[in-house]
Amino acid sequence: MEVGAVVRSRVAASREPMRRAGGGRWLGAIIAAAWTLIVAHGASAQEQEASSIERGRYLVRIGGCNDCHTAGYPQSGGNVPESQWLTGNAVGFQGPWGVSYPANLRLRLQEMNEEQWMAAARAPRLPPMPWFNLRDMSDADLRSIYAYVRALGPAGKPIPMSVPPGSPVATQVIVFVPQDLADSTSSR
Repeated sequence: MEVGAVVRSRVAASREPMRRAGGGRWLGAIIAAAWTLIVAHGASAQEQEASSIERGRYLVRIGGCNDCHTAGYPQSGGNVPESQWLTGNAVGFQGPWGVSYPANLRLRLQEMNEEQWMAAARAPRLPPMPWFNLRDMSDADLRSIYAYVRALGPAGKPIPMSVPPGSPVATQVIVFVPQDLADSTSSR
């Protein structure tokens, strides 16, 4: 008997018990079920990602992130197109710490992986950034913000770096220092 015939007869013999037991149908059913689970898991993962992005959008909106990180947002009553959100602001906040600027989060987060973001989000920042709000957020909420900002994609220009106290500043600033108004009100 030639080699090819031997191989074919052995393959046929190995399939015989499966064929007698209806294995061909079972195998097809198993493959179909596995495929269904894979597709369902993929759809579920996509739905979870979309849900996380939408949660991040909600947190950014109610958390006041746009108030500083989106130019013109508070002045317009929040009527800034979403395509311009979180692109930073070149108007600085001046106080005893020097001058700090609201970062362009759309560019900054493109440079970070999720774990880097988690660490950066919880690190102390210069005023008026309420970094302690981020520090106290759940991991899931911080991940949702990350997913949302990344989904927006990169946009805008880099924002100036903070300036130490007493150094010259080349941008507009908001003076963020309490004022003593007692003298001006007592003369009324």
